[in-house]
Amino acid sequence: MSTTTTDVSWFHRVFPGLSLFTKYRRRWLRGDVLAGITVAAYLVPQVMAYATIAGLPPVTGLWTVIPTFAIYGLLGSSRQLSIGPESTTALMTAATIGPLAAGDPVRYAALSAALAIVVGLLCVVCWIGRLGFIADLFSRPILVGYMAGIALIMIAGQLDKVTGVPVDGDGFVGEVTSFFGHITEYDLPTLIFGVFLIALLFLFQWKWPRIPGPLLIVLLATLLVHVFSLEEHGIEVIGPIPAGLPTPQLPGLHDMAGLILPALGVLLVGYTDTILTARSFAAKNAHSIDSNQEFLALGAANVGAGLFQGFPISSSASRTALGAAAGSRTQLYSWVALVCTLLVLLFAGPLLAEFPEVALGAIVIFAAVRLIDLAGFRQLARFRRNELALALVAFVGVLVFGILYGILFSVALSVAELLWRTARPHDAVEGFVPDLAGMHDVDDFPDAQTVPGLLVYRYDSPLFFANADNFRNRAMRAVDENRPVRWFILNAEANVEVDITALAALEALRSDLERKGIRVGLARAKTELVADLRAYGIIQKIGEDMVFPTLPTAVEAYREWVEDHPA
Repeated sequence: MSTTTTDVSWFHRVFPGLSLFTKYRRRWLRGDVLAGITVAAYLVPQVMAYATIAGLPPVTGLWTVIPTFAIYGLLGSSRQLSIGPESTTALMTAATIGPLAAGDPVRYAALSAALAIVVGLLCVVCWIGRLGFIADLFSRPILVGYMAGIALIMIAGQLDKVTGVPVDGDGFVGEVTSFFGHITEYDLPTLIFGVFLIALLFLFQWKWPRIPGPLLIVLLATLLVHVFSLEEHGIEVIGPIPAGLPTPQLPGLHDMAGLILPALGVLLVGYTDTILTARSFAAKNAHSIDSNQEFLALGAANVGAGLFQGFPISSSASRTALGAAAGSRTQLYSWVALVCTLLVLLFAGPLLAEFPEVALGAIVIFAAVRLIDLAGFRQLARFRRNELALALVAFVGVLVFGILYGILFSVALSVAELLWRTARPHDAVEGFVPDLAGMHDVDDFPDAQTVPGLLVYRYDSPLFFANADNFRNRAMRAVDENRPVRWFILNAEANVEVDITALAALEALRSDLERKGIRVGLARAKTELVADLRAYGIIQKIGEDMVFPTLPTAVEAYREWVEDHPA
């Protein structure tokens, strides 16, 4: 019985999407089917556009959908997340593969597929190592600034498609410089058509947000090209889409070793985006997300994308939101969308041959603008100016350094900001406030009273190498500013972690205070902290009797001690 139970538990953990169907409810079916059809109508033009961002033929986006939707529906822990081709990973693919392929389209396609497989294998390694905490490396200000930078890079990459201006620069700065350097060479029919399509997309979003605007743009643009023979007037089309399905194949193994570093960047951004989007929708619907399981699901989906000659994938917030609005309840909706995509590949290829490239550019620009979170910038400005500064620095960093180095720069910025805040945290001398229980920061309450001769000190951070000296110096300053002090009690409720450097600083503080004739004690220390202090020898030096479970017991012990040791 126990073996069977263990097997079932393992099955539910590894295949959460499939296990959900064991308790599927019939009333969910209509919403899942409707959501699947709606998402398919939106994703067909979207993923074709993202394939062009990645530097690949538009049909590659449809190929990539096949394994990713099928696999995530089995392994993903989110009921509503839509993964697959996505703008950021597509852009990162182009930035990584372009210089390596040297203009060879065959090698470009092989390297893109190899990159997806390397990303997938690294995800599986992270799943085995239980590295789900990686998603926490991006703070919200960094994400707001990073995504705005990505949006401008996407827009810059589509300027040639929607204006006809030749753009040959490298990176955001190079492309924008090239665009304005050749701006007089615009193609008027392409420019008019591009502006018209972009305006329509935003009109649909404003007036009729629930209709699949990109799908209508695909149909309208293709119809206009066919009826008015716009190709003869300089409007370029994507051309015939290969009918049928791709044959799974393994890219050359020799290409994969050199892709590990850029694959790490793709993994970090793709996984972070996946987790943040999944958590957001799960919170709205009282579901839970297994951050480590998402590594396995994303990894397997990326390997599948590579085998099907695709490119690295991530999550799509827009498709997820569209599916949720249409009534998605489980990953069955992704499988419905997959069936619709297969029908397009098998039967609708000739219908899309006259789809204009300017429409792809318009769809990408539309998606890019929606990545710019102006409300997020305003919220950061209202909350704290340094948070806004972090967002702006991340924004500029992505534009100046490019996507891959922009990722590393943004992560380093997040870590540096965390270290800066934890290295110089708030501290407090605590006292009693009339008619208010407990002890509180005397700076917050002008009428707070300390116990004469007793200094209760609180340092609001874990103690580690970056703040060890700061802790010691500020504690000594508090003693100097509140003389005379006979007992120093460290309220350790916030000091949940400690490293060897901090232990040395704490021992030095104890030694300095005892040389001044001040007894040192601890209150509200966690069991793990006490164990560390005992292992270092600090508890033995201050005495077990100077370790107190609460502040009131410490205060009472001090008052009893004063009675026996009058000044």
